[in-house]
Amino acid sequence: MKRTTLSVTIAGLLAALAASASFAQAPAPAAAPAPAPAPTPEHTFSANVGVASSYIYRGLNQSNYKPALQAGVDYSNANGFYAGAWVSSIKWLKDFGISSGNAEVDLYLGYKGSAGDIAYDVGFLRYEYTGSTAAGATNPDTNEIYVAATYNVVTLKYSHAISNTFGNASSKNSYYVDATAAVPVMDNVTLNLHVGYQGIKGPASGPGSYTDFKVEGVYDFGNGLTLAGGVTGTDADKPFYTPLGKKFTGKTTPYALLKFSKTF
Repeated sequence: MKRTTLSVTIAGLLAALAASASFAQAPAPAAAPAPAPAPTPEHTFSANVGVASSYIYRGLNQSNYKPALQAGVDYSNANGFYAGAWVSSIKWLKDFGISSGNAEVDLYLGYKGSAGDIAYDVGFLRYEYTGSTAAGATNPDTNEIYVAATYNVVTLKYSHAISNTFGNASSKNSYYVDATAAVPVMDNVTLNLHVGYQGIKGPASGPGSYTDFKVEGVYDFGNGLTLAGGVTGTDADKPFYTPLGKKFTGKTTPYALLKFSKTF
């Protein structure tokens, strides 16, 4: 009876030791895999609002050197298509006696993609202005198609008018070609260098065509808030681009723009 008990006890100890050895030799459980990155949303909506010391476009002051309020909304699809609208207060139409309009509304749509190291952007842009056109003046509403290519920090863009251009009579097929370099200075600071040429077709081709430039710094505060500031100027014909009793719209001008953007 004692021998049986001892045998059972020894057998139990050996079994326990074997189980313990098997557990010690078993491989450690694999670490949990890292979470997959969040997929790019199929649809993205964003909105922005800003205040500018003055509204300057292609080197020409659009708000008679007065502050301008601006806002926009944008939609983009993961496949590359996008569309949006943007609005700004203006004064140049009244100053030049073209219309009673005091706001510019830009409507645009396009497609962005890439080919190797080159990012490209093609699209359509309509500049639409509020107010009625004065008798004898040319409707300032303008339609453009554009194509842009970006390599590293440099973007080249060509815009072609398929309508009259900004109130210039018989100016269809006018164009704007420009180059912009967005140079990172530090994590939250970018230096933008820009030069462009506005070619006007038709009767105003001589005095209406000009070159513009811009040097701009942009500070990103984070959370959608940015502050841009710099200087812009042109070699535009002074008599042609000076409204009666107003300032020359193409003079070299410092400016600032505070902007807030939010993506949904």
